[in-house]
Amino acid sequence: MTVLVAGGGIGGLTVALSLHQIGVPVRVFESVTELKAVGVGINVLPHACRELIDLGLLDRLEETGIRTKELAYFSKHGKPIWSEPRGIEAGYRWPQISIHRGTLHQLLLDAARERIGSDNILTGHHLTDWTETADGVTARFTGRDGKSAGEYQGALLIGADGIHSAMRGKLYPQEGPPIWNGRILWRGVTDGAPFLSGRTMIMAGHETLKFVCYPIDNAATERGKPVINWIAERHLPPDYQWRREDYNRQGKLEEFLPWFTDWRFDWLDVPGLIRNARYCFEYPLVDRDPLDRWTFGRVTLLGDAAHPMYPIGSNGASQAILDARVLTREIAAKGETQAALEAYEAERRPATTQLVLLNRGNGPEQVMQLVEERAPNGYNVVTEVLSQQELEGIAANYKRVAGFQVDALNAKPPIVPAEARVG
Repeated sequence: MTVLVAGGGIGGLTVALSLHQIGVPVRVFESVTELKAVGVGINVLPHACRELIDLGLLDRLEETGIRTKELAYFSKHGKPIWSEPRGIEAGYRWPQISIHRGTLHQLLLDAARERIGSDNILTGHHLTDWTETADGVTARFTGRDGKSAGEYQGALLIGADGIHSAMRGKLYPQEGPPIWNGRILWRGVTDGAPFLSGRTMIMAGHETLKFVCYPIDNAATERGKPVINWIAERHLPPDYQWRREDYNRQGKLEEFLPWFTDWRFDWLDVPGLIRNARYCFEYPLVDRDPLDRWTFGRVTLLGDAAHPMYPIGSNGASQAILDARVLTREIAAKGETQAALEAYEAERRPATTQLVLLNRGNGPEQVMQLVEERAPNGYNVVTEVLSQQELEGIAANYKRVAGFQVDALNAKPPIVPAEARVG
């Protein structure tokens, strides 16, 4: 029987492509009536890139995305704190790719339409309910007008419908809205100039005021006119009231640019990047508390529906991709069964729970906060403030928790065994 996937985002499309790869029929249901290339830049870490490469998507990734060369942290004065190579330059067998989220989504969607067929990707279908049958699940959907969009039979139902998951809401009706921690991200894209290596991802500032940027378009970078994704972040006072999260809300420069007007470094003009943006969106920083259970019979959660986390350490999309691949491996081994879902959860839920909590503590970005606390007025060299051992320890611990230590990852076999693949 067909596996039903609620949600046509990065996680939902990756699980659809992965199930097709092992010969399992799959159908994807998406609430919106038209899937569009929206959003801003994201990073796909090496362990997730490996999985997309195993799906035969390397050429499409590299045609549009950037092979990230290094990650570098700076103080609010633009002084170096820590840098490390990334992707191939760090010794991985796979790159780290910086790419526009809409571009990544579109290439996954194009591949899914080619492989599983457009008739198996149904838009305008919002999941409202389901019931288990003797040998599967019956899922019911409505359209944007609230009228019935039909019911469908499947062996399993996978909830990949994001942070506002309808499936999660049904399973945990008392949970309430996502948790806001008082931080706002303004995320934009600007046609800029090369900086540092030309393929560097930078983070500057500290916990309450931070700026991140990196190039996301390979062709533009090759022409010397990179398209730069940037994030300006502010931690507001505890009693500050802000608008509810809306990931399509246009950002207002006057609400945050004044905090960054002095951030002109000899290697980067932060206020210039902000002022010259093509567009800018406002993203309140939200997550949800980790769950103690994802799987209920023949139903389970995946990606942001299962473990929404702060976008720290570039792990949101990467973890959804890993979810999809582990789930596919277990279905290949155990069939379209509850046992496969339980085995998937047993591996992925503890790992992502730890990552959600670590991201709440700022993940590897805590080095910037330590520098701010110890030397708010600046320093000559960072080792006056943080020891090399502290710097290396923070970076190494995050890679361990997130599952992309170089030697360990390079030595691991593919998540979905080659012998399981038929597509």
